[in-house]
Amino acid sequence: MAETIYDVAILGGGPAGYTAAIRAGQYGLKVALIEKEPKLGGTCLHVGCIPTKSLLFNAEIYDYLKAAKEYGIEGLGEGKVNWQAVLDRKNGIIAKHVKGLDFLMRKNKVTVVQGWGKLTGPAKNGVLTIAVEGGKGASTVQAKNIMLATGSDAKLLPGLKADETILTNVEILSLKEIPKSLAIIGAGAVGVEFGSIYRTFGSEVSIIEFLPRVVPNEDEDVSKELTRTFKKRGIDINVGAKVEKVEKTKTGAKVTFTASDGKTVVKEAEKVLVAVGRAPRTENIGLETTKIKPERGFIKVNEWMQTEEPGIYAIGDIVAGLPQLAHSGAMAGMVVAAKIAGKYARPIKRERVPACTYTEPQIGSVGLTEAAAKERGYTVKVGKFPFSANSKASIVNSHEGFIKVVADAKYGEILGVHIIGPQATELIAEAVTALELEATVEEMMFTIHAHPTLSEAMLDGFGAVEGMAINV
Repeated sequence: MAETIYDVAILGGGPAGYTAAIRAGQYGLKVALIEKEPKLGGTCLHVGCIPTKSLLFNAEIYDYLKAAKEYGIEGLGEGKVNWQAVLDRKNGIIAKHVKGLDFLMRKNKVTVVQGWGKLTGPAKNGVLTIAVEGGKGASTVQAKNIMLATGSDAKLLPGLKADETILTNVEILSLKEIPKSLAIIGAGAVGVEFGSIYRTFGSEVSIIEFLPRVVPNEDEDVSKELTRTFKKRGIDINVGAKVEKVEKTKTGAKVTFTASDGKTVVKEAEKVLVAVGRAPRTENIGLETTKIKPERGFIKVNEWMQTEEPGIYAIGDIVAGLPQLAHSGAMAGMVVAAKIAGKYARPIKRERVPACTYTEPQIGSVGLTEAAAKERGYTVKVGKFPFSANSKASIVNSHEGFIKVVADAKYGEILGVHIIGPQATELIAEAVTALELEATVEEMMFTIHAHPTLSEAMLDGFGAVEGMAINV
């Protein structure tokens, strides 16, 4: 069968893959996007970022309604959660954006091929071939370049299988009702976000983390603040805890773990969420036919996301050393598309990828933590500004948290910014820009911020590095 030879074929239709396809189409390249599921969007849109943040927004609204009298709004009575309506709204958001992606594929002349794609070996006469199984349409796709964007799956503890009681991020998004109790294994972003959601909706929540602190990738001060606020909300926190076994019971399950003091603890709950990380989805995609040698399933790339096999790139969750975040995968896709098209591009710098956790309070961070900066040999100056001293935080009744700025003492260059508090996931964008432009504390201290705003706290955060915050 005669084949179109595409400029680039992309394996995987999640945020990394569909963003790469759109950008490549904008550059005028001939693009094929191969996706095993009947709908585009990947984990992020269907069972990850988007539905989770939808539930978090519902939880935020519920928290505000519970305090309605404080805002001078009376007559609402005791709020009651219509869980099915919450799920319906979440599903409606997903459906809307699936349609949006279909439109964007047509707009940018991207050919979407449904099926399981597998590499068939090195390029022949400058053309690579992907075999497509189980779908409709083409049985092979030929292209001058290939991007691998196959994503990741939730890890489970040995011996466990996901079902109605033992949950991953997939099952917990479709619970028929709010559990009375929820035990969460893992205190990374996924674990603490679901802990925040279900605590707001009335579940008794226990979090069990193997490492010495919650959100262990964040600055230590952020971990301490989240622990404090979670305990204040009635969330049971257990760190330095090693899970020994998870057993089903008549009413749910029980988790047995060794606590940090060496004692054996048993936590019983209606549901157990396993949130211990994600494994790259690189099996059965034909890597063995190429020079690509994955390590623990992850694929090594150079600064332009090029693998060991000429013409084949890897982007997103499968890339060794790249954060498993939708926005880092999407940017990697845009970088590769630009490189293939011969347009301006610059490599991703790991330390300029923001991390956002949408708990209550929110967390946003970018750059080096204080500890990491010191390990790199920097002499650091640190500024910290509490949201309790920000007027807009008072207006929106969200006083928890702070902004922490880590700077190089010698030149004043900003090395990292760590925020926990209201709208932290939005405020962090300014810090990402500051790092990208290699701004100094002095430059940011003379950057005008509108009043009254939460972003004004950023100005005080930068000023705090020099001991010159205005509002404390």
